[in-house]
Amino acid sequence: MKVEKLLLELESICEKAGYTIRKERGSFRGDQCIIEGDNLVVINKNRPAETQAAILAKVIRRFDPEDLFIKPAVRRELEDIWARVDRFDAIENQMENTP
Repeated sequence: MKVEKLLLELESICEKAGYTIRKERGSFRGDQCIIEGDNLVVINKNRPAETQAAILAKVIRRFDPEDLFIKPAVRRELEDIWARVDRFDAIENQMENTP
């Protein structure tokens, strides 16, 4: 699946789960937050589409994706992204714990 198509699918999933997505410019990575009771995902529009998809995948992982219908092809892509994020986090943790 092309990353642009995946990005649209992930945005749709987040919106169905009650999140508002804002794409802004700046020197930030992006993540979810709650502002005045509204669930918000802020994405840096200057980042590559792959990075934007990873941010949305991390948000989707935080809520129960079983509550929403996710197309099988999109679910496979999500699982791949989650596996890559887990590997990255493990390496980052190792580096932080190494004197």
